[in-house]
Amino acid sequence: MLTEARNLDLSQQVLRTDVAGMPLEWIDYRDAVRLYHTEQVAYTCGTPLFQIFGGTNARSGLRSSVEVNSIVATIGRTHGIAELRDRYVPPLNNKTLFRRDGDLCMYCGHRFLVRDLTRDHIRPLSQGGGDVWQNVVTACRRCNNHKGGRTPEQAGMELIAVPFTPTYAEYIYLKGRRVLADQMEFLLAHIPRSSPLRERLSISLARS
Repeated sequence: MLTEARNLDLSQQVLRTDVAGMPLEWIDYRDAVRLYHTEQVAYTCGTPLFQIFGGTNARSGLRSSVEVNSIVATIGRTHGIAELRDRYVPPLNNKTLFRRDGDLCMYCGHRFLVRDLTRDHIRPLSQGGGDVWQNVVTACRRCNNHKGGRTPEQAGMELIAVPFTPTYAEYIYLKGRRVLADQMEFLLAHIPRSSPLRERLSISLARS
């Protein structure tokens, strides 16, 4: 039973991968400790995040502890993801959409708080457009209201960037609450060089 944890904020997420290093998901420290305890951890990467302490062994008098790293590779290879990663289409939601676009309005180019952002359909649903990654962009409320049920061309507006569908690794990054530098570097190795997100992450990594 866990009784104490030291070091970083316990809300910090741990990146879980398969044994081949394919990013799978974000987990919290409790799930990470369970993986260690059930001997499912093949190896670890990154920096130590937590030192988790348990009870004291009645026979040895020693207290048990587990050190949790920022990246944990687990036993087994997820063949389905490895084979389908090039065709993977992540679910669309506003949180990851806004992060994909860097919290920028794709029309006026200004950065806004999440509460002031909206999902805009480039080709409106009323004109046959789909609710898919390549037809949606982040827009501030003012620009979205001005555009209304028109296409950018019809409204005399221009996009500052072309929308794209995130890869699996990009989606893992977009879902992270607070991605550490070593986690970002690890994910960057799985992001295509042609990705519009790659340059932004590389700049962010260089500044960290």
